[in-house]
Amino acid sequence: MFYDTRKNDHGLPHNPFKAIVAPRPIGWITSMSAKGEVNLAPYSFFNGVTDKPPIVMFSSEGPKDSVAFVEETKEFVCSLATYDLRDQMNGTSAPLARGVNEMHTTGLEAAPSRLVKPPRVAASPCALECKWLKTVSFDPIDGRVMDRYVVFGHVVGVHIDDRFIKNGRLDTAAMKPIARCGYDEYAMVETVFKMTRPPGGG
Repeated sequence: MFYDTRKNDHGLPHNPFKAIVAPRPIGWITSMSAKGEVNLAPYSFFNGVTDKPPIVMFSSEGPKDSVAFVEETKEFVCSLATYDLRDQMNGTSAPLARGVNEMHTTGLEAAPSRLVKPPRVAASPCALECKWLKTVSFDPIDGRVMDRYVVFGHVVGVHIDDRFIKNGRLDTAAMKPIARCGYDEYAMVETVFKMTRPPGGG
């Protein structure tokens, strides 16, 4: 099949785009307002952009609390969402009133960060402390307002649970990170395989 995204004429009950661009890592973003309000929310349009320097991004459909809070205080934290924390992660996606702390509503314990003010998820095996770099919005090709925002952050601090460092390497599969697929489906990383790049590869 083929469909024109401008017409959205795929003829399926649900848009297949997210099922194609999958699995997508989940950015579990903690942010804090200028008033000290804490927000925790998962973003499946999330990824690393570069490692030297380490930069991450997350994309928001609409100017949600995370975007507003990050722009107010210029900081955020990304905690790794794992299979063991899947229910809490899902719970933090609930549309709560601004100022309601999702850590409290989902029973998550907060842990202090070292270089930024927003807390991290204590039970998460890894967390990235970030300083805000910029927020980018898009100019649509059809003239309609897109209301989509991409937030970039410079990772200034990294927390790692030492239990998952084995032979000098972080054991990704042991942490069981989860990723978003299409619709209501998720994936879990529990096995990995190795390939050696051709000589000269990055």
